[in-house]
Amino acid sequence: MIKKASVHVNQNEGLIFERSRPGRVGYKLPALDVEAAPIDSLIDPKLLRDDIAGLPEVSEIDVVRHFTRLSTWNYAVDYGMYPLGSCTMKYNPKLNERVARMEGFAASHPYTPDELAQGNLELLKELEDALAEITGLPTVSLQPAAGAQGEMTGLMVIRKCLEARGNARKLALIPDSAHGTNPASAAVCGYQVKTIKSNLNGAIDLENLRRAVNEDVAVLMLTNPSTLGMFEENIEEVCRIVHEAGGLVYMDGANMNALVGVTRPGDMGVDVIHLNLHKTFSTPHGGGGPGAGPIAVTKELEPFLPFPRVVAETDKGRRGLRLDYDRPQSIGRVRAFCGNYSVLVRALCYILTLGPDGLREATETAVLNANYIAHHLKDIYDVAFEGQPMHEVILNDKRQQKFGVHTLDIAKRLIDYGFHPMTIYFPLVAPGAMMIEPTESEGREELDLFIDAMKSIAIEAEQNPELVKSAPHNTRIGRLDEAAAARKPALRWKPAKTSSTSGASNSE
Repeated sequence: MIKKASVHVNQNEGLIFERSRPGRVGYKLPALDVEAAPIDSLIDPKLLRDDIAGLPEVSEIDVVRHFTRLSTWNYAVDYGMYPLGSCTMKYNPKLNERVARMEGFAASHPYTPDELAQGNLELLKELEDALAEITGLPTVSLQPAAGAQGEMTGLMVIRKCLEARGNARKLALIPDSAHGTNPASAAVCGYQVKTIKSNLNGAIDLENLRRAVNEDVAVLMLTNPSTLGMFEENIEEVCRIVHEAGGLVYMDGANMNALVGVTRPGDMGVDVIHLNLHKTFSTPHGGGGPGAGPIAVTKELEPFLPFPRVVAETDKGRRGLRLDYDRPQSIGRVRAFCGNYSVLVRALCYILTLGPDGLREATETAVLNANYIAHHLKDIYDVAFEGQPMHEVILNDKRQQKFGVHTLDIAKRLIDYGFHPMTIYFPLVAPGAMMIEPTESEGREELDLFIDAMKSIAIEAEQNPELVKSAPHNTRIGRLDEAAAARKPALRWKPAKTSSTSGASNSE
């Protein structure tokens, strides 16, 4: 009888320690030709540990195959559509990666003297100028390393400016359709938060805003387009109301993928905006980073930006760039050195590759794709808010609830069709929300596959709801028992079914 070889495709992968065999190695060092130095002379004994059980003993191919198999469990934007609403998971062109890995960028030490880092400084200056043009605001700081840090930095700059005026004020107004990190950033900067209710279309209620604005208001923080996917049509009037009361307007630019090349926040009256370079400008940010959240500000706010600033100067007749630390009104550093430099390289590469016309086309395509999905699904799922969506559309599960199927079930069933689930249950003002953002990366064929999958799930919810409620079925690990997870600290999983389910393609 011939024993079949082990097949890994439908098996769970063990720990690398479980593959360990005594004496197995993946390398061999040459014999020492000098006397070995005592380890105590190389490392402080206080830093040494004797309680480690030992590292796994494995060959090179053991390690390569183990981590390669684990990598096939992951979903990535290079694998398929990643429709996370509000996250803008677009494709990152490989040219950007190649440029970011050029030795002059990747191997440059952050303490390199200015005169030896002119190319790196020139890249920073050129990116600042490009982002200033895109936002319509004259000055940019690239230092913040994430969107939330950009929010915090923008508010710190606003507070410093208001202090210089003589009154830092105490209130931050935040619409209920803004990003969830906005109130946290305001609280960190010492402001009390007051929520502004949206109207039925998800826009800021102007009368509510007028009643809320007074001499204590330091800043209005708004997200435009909002997390509801809607453009704030009264943005100029909103800014005027706040400015007349002596406050400033902060715009969360996380959704700039709907505006780049078409309109500019600075032209609307916005005082500060942060940009997510790892979203709008194409660095992939799944798994938690890296990121970059630069801020663009008005001329009045420029003196308060973090230092150092890249400035031009003439030395002995030669023009050059340098980092300027002499900024007496600055809020100080918010990040070591110049931020996540490789993300900045990718962003400038993306901007220069597309150019003004290409950036506008990307924006228009992103908006078109979202509206295409909305058009084809509006008769199958309820649309959360009436109006013209921008870069994302929000559906809900009202029609499916009568069959006992909810948003979470729909999202898990979508995995069986080979798609990463959309953002669910956010924003909080849209009960049962399914937030879908296709970005400009997806062609019509991929959008049609997604639409067909969502339509099929709606039919399944009506005809065979248990199939949807027990999904996913085609994954290595089955559905999490949320009830058990809520009762116990340890998560309990039930094994996945090995057979495929009718109507779904295997996502692996």
